[in-house]
Parts: sequence; C-alpha cells; structure tokens
Amino acid sequence: MIEQERQLFEDEYHQYYLEGESKPKSIGQPYLLHNENAQHGVLLIHGLMAAPEEVREWAEYLYALGYTVYAPRMAGHGTSANDLSQRNASEWVDSVDRGHEILKACCEHISIAGFSTGASVALFQVTQKPEAFETLISISAPLKFKKFSTHFAEPVNHWNQLSHFWDDSILGKVIKTRRWRKEFATNHADNPHINYLRCPVNSIVQIKRLMEEVCKLLSSISIPTLLVHGRDDPKVDVQSSQKIYKIIQSKQKQYKEVDFHLHGIIRGEIAKQVFEEVQGFYGQHFSMQSSVQQGRIRA
Repeated sequence: MIEQERQLFEDEYHQYYLEGESKPKSIGQPYLLHNENAQHGVLLIHGLMAAPEEVREWAEYLYALGYTVYAPRMAGHGTSANDLSQRNASEWVDSVDRGHEILKACCEHISIAGFSTGASVALFQVTQKPEAFETLISISAPLKFKKFSTHFAEPVNHWNQLSHFWDDSILGKVIKTRRWRKEFATNHADNPHINYLRCPVNSIVQIKRLMEEVCKLLSSISIPTLLVHGRDDPKVDVQSSQKIYKIIQSKQKQYKEVDFHLHGIIRGEIAKQVFEEVQGFYGQHFSMQSSVQQGRIRA
C-alpha cells in the first residue's frame, strides 16, 4: 500500500510540476518510520500548503521514543499550488484514510495527530471513526482565522467559479472575466522550503467548510486528547483550540499554550516544548493503559 502511495505522488509530481514552485521530491514523499517492536503507531498529518516533510522532526522524535509513525501526503500537496487549487477536503480525508490502512497493517494500537489543517482532518477522522484511535493530538487547528481577508474567501471563490463558466461566453469576452479572477493569495510561509508561496482561495474555502462540519461533531469526541496552540499565532486564533477543548467530551483532555509568535510550532527550537507535551501525554496514557492490561492478565 505504501508503494502505491509513493507511486501516486510520483505521478502527480510529474503531472503538476512547476518550475520555481515545486519543491524537491523528498519534501512531498509520504514516509513510514517502522519500529518493529512497537505496539503503538501514530498517524501524523501535515498542514495546508505543506507536505509530509513538515512533520519530519515530530515523526523522528516519536520514532526515537519507540513508536511507529506514518506521515501521509494529503492530496494536492508536495506538488504545486495549481494541483492543490483543484482539490477538496474530502480528498484530504481520503488520503489520510489510506494512511490509516497502511498503519493498521503494522500496528495494533493507533493514535492520530495533526498540525493546523492536519489537525482538522485528525479531528474529523475521530468523529467518523471513534473506535479506530487510542488518542488524539490537535495542534493549532484552524477553527477561527485571524486574517481579515479569509472572510472573503467564499465570495471570491464563487466569483472565480462563475468567471470560469463565462470564459467562452459573449459576456466573458466582453468584460474579460479572466482578468478579474483572484484564485491565489500570497502565503507568507513559516517554512518556505516546504510550503507553497501561493495559497489557493479554494483551499481556504475547503478548510473552513471542513471545520464547520468538525465543529458540529466535536461533542462526540471522547478519547484522550491533547490540544496545543501558539499563544500569539498570527494566522489561526488561539481561541480555536480553546473552544475545541471546551466542547470535546473527553474525560482525559489536556490543553497547552506555548509562548510563540508564529503559526508553525512543530519545527525548530519551539518544537521541543511541543514535543515534550506530546511525550508526557503519550507516556501518561500508554503507561496507564499498560497497567490496566497487566491487571487484567493477573486477574
């Protein structure tokens, strides 16, 4: 299955490759870090306009702790922004579903974790498959955006779709609708060697729709959950994770804010704080789980 995912990436990379924008293949390639003796696996999901490389430091940290980790590539990522502009949230979910199947083939117990849009997909996965995952980690899930321009994503996207429809019509030729389209916005990326520098307007619409659906279902989440967010996140309001924490019904839930001024908190020096929270959360839950299992064996 993993070879199929790698081949899919190869095919789409060649199809959508754009000189000056597409990153090296190693950035977008999905990967499995397999600990043969691991009882637990982690499905680790990257963010919007990023790629599996975004969660590499996190994945290697977990691998060093003894976990098996699979980092799927969500559709439209690791290739070019042109590819992403044509994708929808259901395709991102499908990508992660396939990643879940890969991890199930080598791990009995699976946890799911994601950053930003990856956290949104992780939350959605848990609402759809509540028995499939042992724990959930949501880092900087975008329930509420800070940038004022995101409020106009839906009408701009609607206009883009209409103008495409009108392109070959008399009206389209008269008013030159193509000229007035705004299909991409500038992305001020925290990791420009990984992220696209053009953000498809349609992608913002897709993530907002996904989070609207997730918000309706949050109260159904009851598995152990850790939420982390940067206190001064300039892209996604910290109130996003605060609200999620209040709504989910998990009896074992933890919330942590880290003092940082960028959206990206899973790479670099700040990531150490985040990973320590993750390690503590996993250590607490899985050690407790092991104690319960040992008690059952003794009984």
